[in-house]
Amino acid sequence: MNAVSRAGTIPSSCLHEVFRSAEERERTTGRPVIKLHVGEPYFKPPREVAEATAEAVRSGRTAYTSAEGMPALREALAVKLEMENGHRTSPDHIFVTPGSCQGLAALMQSLAGPGDELLLPELHWPIHLQQCLLAGFRPVFYPLGPHFRPTAEGIRAALTPRTRAVLINSPANPTGAVLAVDEMAAILAVAQEHDLQIISDEAYEHFVYDGEHTSFASLERSLAEHERRVSSTFSFSKSLAMTGYRLGYVVTPHRRAADAMRVVQEASLVSPSTPVQYAGLTALKARDSAVTNAALVRANRDRALPALREAGLLAELPQGGWYAVLDVAGVCDDAAGFVRGLLERYDVGLAPAAGFALRPVVSASGRTLSAEPAAQARTLVRLAFCGDPEELDTGVERLLAYTADHGASGGHP
Repeated sequence: MNAVSRAGTIPSSCLHEVFRSAEERERTTGRPVIKLHVGEPYFKPPREVAEATAEAVRSGRTAYTSAEGMPALREALAVKLEMENGHRTSPDHIFVTPGSCQGLAALMQSLAGPGDELLLPELHWPIHLQQCLLAGFRPVFYPLGPHFRPTAEGIRAALTPRTRAVLINSPANPTGAVLAVDEMAAILAVAQEHDLQIISDEAYEHFVYDGEHTSFASLERSLAEHERRVSSTFSFSKSLAMTGYRLGYVVTPHRRAADAMRVVQEASLVSPSTPVQYAGLTALKARDSAVTNAALVRANRDRALPALREAGLLAELPQGGWYAVLDVAGVCDDAAGFVRGLLERYDVGLAPAAGFALRPVVSASGRTLSAEPAAQARTLVRLAFCGDPEELDTGVERLLAYTADHGASGGHP
């Protein structure tokens, strides 16, 4: 029998499993499911973005670009980074990618060496873990402090001699935690002390509701290029609702890192989609849309989520992002069963957080031998609040009704 490949041993994302369950529910019942398990916004991309894409196709601007992306787009991104993110960088260090997801995967491949470890938060986006394993990193998980916030102390405690890099996601998926400047500075000090690379996933940069977003690389603005260690990833999917366009970008800290990233880009995609890059050029001029979209999601949070906090399901409103982590421990000790029952009885989809807390055991050859969830995640679920306001309100009402029924029945769905 042929041996299973390394990729074949990596667990599938729980998000895809929940997505399929909701679709099957709709197909078999003929009723719509309120999809609070998936981060798909109800607002649409600016009209001019679609027009720019179509015009690029009609005018024949469909040839290859370089692996890094069009110079005009990278130059515009450099301006955006300095103006909005306080991050002064060269267009030569910027890579346009088919979504920030591919950008993160390419970045990890460009950083990983044999036996290297990557520190991930104990509650993490499942795709981060898949990318880590595919790149050949060994995942190690750092603890989160109060309200799911990373701390320098927690990261320091997770270090080993093989630690190569640490991933920071602020605002975070799934927790909504947002790091303050002083917290980032403390983490950067640990990275400098131990010669670590930092991967900063900033897909939700415009969705900060309490405080302000700080780009990690802005803390290195005064450092010489060769002293920098922060690589950043960004997305057009969230701020401008361009989820299906698949457009993001990676910013590397110096030329050596850019050279490694370029090799991965050349080998994995040749070049990003040209018409979509023209869409990105136009989208960068739609700053007002990003601000408006952030206000829409904040309004959803402020209207729908307080009831969950009052019911004891939510410790605090998320500071940013599109998601909230609920704890159903007061009524149930099995989040997966709770989610199944909610879908079956009330046609509402949520994502059990066990899939956001897997702890893989990896063999010497890099194959995943097992991947059980951490015990503390057994009662946690993730709710997306970026969707249609009426559906969100209805979904929360049904969730609260199901919680009351669940408690009254002694914890049985």
